[in-house]
Amino acid sequence: MRICGGLARGIPLQVAKGIEIRPATDANRERLFSSLGASVMETHFLDLFAGTGSYGLEALSRGASGGVLVEQHRKAVSSLQKNISNVCKSAKVEQSVVMIERRDVIEYLKSEQSNFDLIFLDPPYSLFPKVGSQIFELIKRNQIIKKAGFLIHEAPPEEESDFEGWNLVKTIGKSKKGSPLFRLFQVEN
Repeated sequence: MRICGGLARGIPLQVAKGIEIRPATDANRERLFSSLGASVMETHFLDLFAGTGSYGLEALSRGASGGVLVEQHRKAVSSLQKNISNVCKSAKVEQSVVMIERRDVIEYLKSEQSNFDLIFLDPPYSLFPKVGSQIFELIKRNQIIKKAGFLIHEAPPEEESDFEGWNLVKTIGKSKKGSPLFRLFQVEN
């Protein structure tokens, strides 16, 4: 697995061994970021359930100004730190523009005061039915996303996509079994 585009293109990303992580494939990330295009430039991102950090670090490689990666698993955080170092070095940006929050996503969202242009949400598929509505509600209620910002949710095609107070703006990908979709949401005005 590698960074697909931008200044750090080709940099490999480490995946922690011994824990269950479903890293975003290169092809899926390429599809998403090709669709986002130049809108990634100078954005501030939040990568929830970061795992390898592939979404946030891809955004950084493609011109995002920085962001926060939220991951609670110790082994994943260790790999994440290495990935940040390698991507930042290649992209010629200071590591200080990316922060790691080693916390539970729900607890993080309950206390967060910042707001972001892009929020990447790629939770374990089995966990999402239990916490998905709460995540969307916390982000909206605590104004963690900017007014024109996008919450980008990677999910299987059969996953729920109707959340109170949110508009589904765009779907990227094909609705076929086993192939995830990206759903881009914005808060309703």
